[in-house]
Amino acid sequence: MSSKKLIFILIFGLQSGLAISQSLFRRYFDNLINDTTDISKPQFLLYPTVAYAPETSWELGLSSLLVYYAKRDTTNRLSEISGFTFFTLQSQYGFWFDHAIYSDQDKWFFLGRLRFQSFPLKYHGIGIDSPRDYLALVEANQILIKERVLRELRPNLYFGVEADFQRMANVDFIPSSEAFDFPLPVGSEGSTNFGLGVGMVYDDRYNVLNVRNGHFAELAFLNYSSALSSYGFKAVLMDTRIFRPVGKNGVLAWQAIGQFYSGNVPFNHLSLLGGDSMMRGYYLGRFRDRNQFATQLEFRMLPLPLGFSKRIGAAVFAGSGTVFPELSLESINKMVWSAGGGLRFLLFPKKDIYTRFDVAFTREGSGFYLFIGEAF
Repeated sequence: MSSKKLIFILIFGLQSGLAISQSLFRRYFDNLINDTTDISKPQFLLYPTVAYAPETSWELGLSSLLVYYAKRDTTNRLSEISGFTFFTLQSQYGFWFDHAIYSDQDKWFFLGRLRFQSFPLKYHGIGIDSPRDYLALVEANQILIKERVLRELRPNLYFGVEADFQRMANVDFIPSSEAFDFPLPVGSEGSTNFGLGVGMVYDDRYNVLNVRNGHFAELAFLNYSSALSSYGFKAVLMDTRIFRPVGKNGVLAWQAIGQFYSGNVPFNHLSLLGGDSMMRGYYLGRFRDRNQFATQLEFRMLPLPLGFSKRIGAAVFAGSGTVFPELSLESINKMVWSAGGGLRFLLFPKKDIYTRFDVAFTREGSGFYLFIGEAF
């Protein structure tokens, strides 16, 4: 075979490969944007993410989402499984896996998450009066697994077991200033803790990624026995959410959470205020203590009533919360606030799933969030 023929074959093969790749990408993008699939068919989304934060530098990631109805029966509730893996230019990495799965006829409900990460954690101290500037950057390897296995007792009411496993190893507290001294918290050397308990959930939501009308309430008790854990402590967890339609496309959503710990609680198990869901705008763990109470209200317009697009929506939200060492009026008299708004894009029209971009403001700064599905 002559060299000219070989070059021609290579070029032709390369062009054909590019054409096939472009065709597959175009088909994937068209299915994603236009949502041409059968409503009962499972839908899978895979997309890259890019982010930047001072403690990580640039972060590159890959996210995935699977949504489906059990047995492709649309009278069942929509189940969702999401995954996220990332690494940063500072050699940090992690894998997150969340799920809310309903069995056929919604008789069983599996709700849980998994986190495996080597990621910095800003430690500001303990209490609502902890300093704005963090005391130390905590580097550690973390494994977090929480699972609920719930059985329906009567329509929308579930009862079952809950388990929580957390391991923090290779812990290193790096002070923000070499001249600054502070006491290390309980668990600063790392710990492995396993909690087992019971939970009751009332859930009449149909689409957990975008609830337009419904309720969710959870009450759980977990015991972290010293026989199975590095530290012995107990936890009572509460979460209540109410969603009400307003007009044709509006939704008024409200959530309140309470977390109450007793015993010898390590710092990484304390109630954490902040994050991408509750009290957006604050770094997760900016405030921490044995107990927490927080609430938020959000108004969603899905889509906007302007008529120029059926896929563009928006939301405004506000929240308030506190952490405290013990249940007393003196302990809970200080609250912090968070407020903001964002845009929505209807990603899967047939399943009524939006992606959200939120901007949140607090007394200490702002935060930006990009996720599929609503914050709660």
